[in-house]
Amino acid sequence: METLTTPKIQKAKWGLRILLLAFFAFAILLSALAAAVYFYAKILGPPPLSVPQSTLYYAKGGKLIGETNSGQQRYWVPLKDISKDAVDATISIEDRNFYHHHGFDYRRMAGALVADMKAMGKVQGASTITQQYARNLFLTMDKTWERKLKEAFYTVRLESNYSKDQILEGYLNTINYGHGKYGIQAASQYYFGKDVKNLTLAEAAMLAGIPNGPGIYSPVISPEKAKQRQLAVLQSMVKNGYITEKQATEAANEPLTIVRKAEPDTTRTAPYFQDIVKKLLKTKLGFDDQTIALGGLRVYTTLDIRQQKIAEETVKETIPDSSQVQLGFAAINPKNGFVTALVGGRDYGESPYNRVTQATRQPGSTMKPLLYYAALNHGFTPVTMLKSEPTVFRFDGGKSVYRPHNFNSQYADGNITMLQALAVSDNIYAVKTHLLLGENVLVHTAKQFGLTTPMEKVPSLALGTSGVHLLDMVHAYSLLANNGIENGPVFITKVEDYKGHVLYEYKPEKKRVLNQDAAFVTSQMMTGMFDKRLNGYASVTGASIVKDITRPYAGKSGSTNTDSWMIGFSPQLVSGVWVGYDNGQEITLAADKMYAKKIWAHFMEKALAHQPVEEFKPPKGVTAVEIDPSTGKLATPNCPVARLTYFISGTEPVEPCSKHPDTAENDLYPHKHHNWLQKLFPFFK
Repeated sequence: METLTTPKIQKAKWGLRILLLAFFAFAILLSALAAAVYFYAKILGPPPLSVPQSTLYYAKGGKLIGETNSGQQRYWVPLKDISKDAVDATISIEDRNFYHHHGFDYRRMAGALVADMKAMGKVQGASTITQQYARNLFLTMDKTWERKLKEAFYTVRLESNYSKDQILEGYLNTINYGHGKYGIQAASQYYFGKDVKNLTLAEAAMLAGIPNGPGIYSPVISPEKAKQRQLAVLQSMVKNGYITEKQATEAANEPLTIVRKAEPDTTRTAPYFQDIVKKLLKTKLGFDDQTIALGGLRVYTTLDIRQQKIAEETVKETIPDSSQVQLGFAAINPKNGFVTALVGGRDYGESPYNRVTQATRQPGSTMKPLLYYAALNHGFTPVTMLKSEPTVFRFDGGKSVYRPHNFNSQYADGNITMLQALAVSDNIYAVKTHLLLGENVLVHTAKQFGLTTPMEKVPSLALGTSGVHLLDMVHAYSLLANNGIENGPVFITKVEDYKGHVLYEYKPEKKRVLNQDAAFVTSQMMTGMFDKRLNGYASVTGASIVKDITRPYAGKSGSTNTDSWMIGFSPQLVSGVWVGYDNGQEITLAADKMYAKKIWAHFMEKALAHQPVEEFKPPKGVTAVEIDPSTGKLATPNCPVARLTYFISGTEPVEPCSKHPDTAENDLYPHKHHNWLQKLFPFFK
């Protein structure tokens, strides 16, 4: 019997075929679209994973001294430095199939859709870790279809260009844990006061539960809800095979201490120093403002925390709160050029103006060591004699007149040596030396010493009338302390990005800029300010602080009507102090004029207290002989005072002193005996 196909049945078959063809066409189209999206994502390449990261500043030894952020504390740590419990807890509660999908968990999405339909509302999320990471990196939190499509596309880009571990690491370092802490390291430090690698299972489970609702599950905001969420995380870990029931129970019963670790108060740690470092990152190393502020840099500096604390405390102890004077202070290790301490003013909160690098002030007599270094290279020696007396210098055919004077108008009214002129800070000797050399010589020498401010070719330049920066002067003295080798000033030793890649590393480039022998002889003459054997018509300028020092130092003080200076060094450390008023007001109080020397002496003694006493080591090109300070000739047994003095070899005196006859009285002052200063300075014989 023949089976007849009715038109109705035939039409149904055709409809089914069309439906199947449409389904296959849609599937092909969808696959083609997915492939197109995937290949487009590959063509675009990996999306940038950079997010605002806190830039951190470290002192020598690795102590954190500063931080910049946008209100979001975030410290990137590699996945290997995150505790396994924290990783497992996060995957278990947020995306248990993370390592098995390609960005979208379709089964979980379907389950969430069913749950939402049953509840007639949004009750279950289905976003994977990759989707959440994409949202955190690139998108706003508005709930629109456009945002959801973009999220899906960025999810594809992430999955097609980065490994699962890279995505997980980025996610853990960017998610919000509440209270301005972004990333699990910042959260671990805030909630538990420890690095994330040291978290216990209980702590890890507590943290893993917070991102789902930082304003709800923070243990600071709601300890009860945070505890419930922790238990849910632990049970998910049991269900997903990460831990046993026993481990979950033990973790649930473990008492937790929420420390709420405060942000480090970095604004009080060498703020002027930090400002210089930030400026150097831009001007010298080429980082842009955004990278410096929020690029997650790790900046390692030369700051010595101990010396910085000593400097700040010494300033506070020396200058009373009632005084209105300001100051600048800087210290440098001359052996490597590292700036170890810096105080740019008495209160950064009141004035961030940095008197060490920004202020231009007259250095006064602290310019004289540079002048006498130049003189040594032009035929002078430490015993070159010039007359100290009231002198009028005339120029331009007598049209211009310059009348320098000594402190308190005291003069030797006779010849004195360069050695003594420097020790008592004779101004007439300095101006005469400057004019004999020619005014261009000191201008050139100042540049040779690294002074960056312009120098005027005038007679008064010898007395420090051209403004300088304190840091430049301290650096100049460090050249003398280091026998003429330049290697600083250095503030930054290394810069890393947030993943630990080295972006910059300081490499020493020692450069000889001064004659070694002349530099050493200059530094030895500078020890004279503490040597009372060089007293003459006036006392040596360091007499007031000799009682405060216990090791060999070289130095020079300086003063103008508006500025008070003291710069000096041992072989291990150079430091300098400027004291004055920002508005250029005249310093009239006697106490204000003494602050610079007191601060310098107390800082140096405390800073070097645990270091061995080092002597200045002479180079091969110098010769030491004992001289009579009053005549500059070789000391004889009849001279009441003799001082071991260094000369560039071949320039030392050969004529013995004949000023002092052999009398019994002179036996009271045998120079061969050690007096108090020889005990203080072993290199004096």
